[in-house]
Amino acid sequence: MSAFLDMGGYAAFVWPAYAVAVGALVALAAISLRQWRAARAEVARLEALGPRRRGGGSA
Repeated sequence: MSAFLDMGGYAAFVWPAYAVAVGALVALAAISLRQWRAARAEVARLEALGPRRRGGGSA
């Protein structure tokens, strides 16, 4: 197991790279979730306004 964790002597490069990748994925997921919630709230706000009617008379 320690040979795996040592990564053939490259553990100092491999594990930080994994940490950066996982951190980027977590940040991307958090940003996406925040934007999705904002979009959902915007849709709910627009739906609460009701349908808009265009002005104009009969032709």
